[in-house]
Amino acid sequence: MAAGSKKVILAALVGNTLITITKFIAASMTGSSAMFSEGIHSLVDTGNQGLLLYGLKAAKRPADKRFPFGHGKEIYFWSFIVAILIFAVGAGISIYEGVHHIFHPAEISNPLINYIVLGLAMIFEGGALYIALKEFDKARGKLGYLKAVQRGKDPTLFVVLFEDSAAMLGLFVAFIGITLTQITGQLWWDGMASVIIGIILGATAFWLAIETKGLLIGEGADPETIQSIENLANAHADIEEVNEVLTLHMGPEFILANISIEFKDDLETGKIEKIIHALDKAIKAEHPYIKRIFIEAEATHD
Repeated sequence: MAAGSKKVILAALVGNTLITITKFIAASMTGSSAMFSEGIHSLVDTGNQGLLLYGLKAAKRPADKRFPFGHGKEIYFWSFIVAILIFAVGAGISIYEGVHHIFHPAEISNPLINYIVLGLAMIFEGGALYIALKEFDKARGKLGYLKAVQRGKDPTLFVVLFEDSAAMLGLFVAFIGITLTQITGQLWWDGMASVIIGIILGATAFWLAIETKGLLIGEGADPETIQSIENLANAHADIEEVNEVLTLHMGPEFILANISIEFKDDLETGKIEKIIHALDKAIKAEHPYIKRIFIEAEATHD
């Protein structure tokens, strides 16, 4: 999944860099508020992809004495920072710029340039969105899109997907705003488009923050994985009962599992040790992302 994540981010980074340059050139030549907001949007997205790449790299650092379970949650932290930046910078500046142009409208010159840039941006952004959607489809399996986002443990995939989707929607809004300005001669349409783009960014950032917050705090494995662990444990004849299975995602590809088990009373210590070793091996073989397993021998909880 990490390779797919990096591919998605790099595709978005290249596309957004090209789009950012063309949008700002068009905004400076035409004076369009919507185009300027779109430039800010793409600039923020470009910076966000840089942060996500850094997060992926930082998450790969090996465990040490200070971080005995590694640095996998780095990617969760930087994904949350991305959500904050989209809201504070992208949405904030776009809404401010739009309100300013509504009350102090400026004439748009050379509107053809805006249409050309928006068309090119849709091509670049569409390519990045296609790659992001393709990788997300691989990761989600048979789950629906909403359920896959809610249960997804690799935020880089859905962060980029959200960004690219918001970017395409923003491009259509900018196109409509500039077109209405040209047709009606009412300059406030351009500023209104900028405000709507800001609202789209704000809504995207809010949703991203909600989804990444759970991962940052500490989400467990999906119910199917937990049930599979219980089934593997219950398959041993010398295990009386599985009391509890607690899991925690330390990163997209690192799950920590703590299992409380009641063994049969007449078992010797050596026999229990062999069962624990066999169960540890079986769980890791079935679920490679479960890197660390702690098994406790406890009586059944009352």
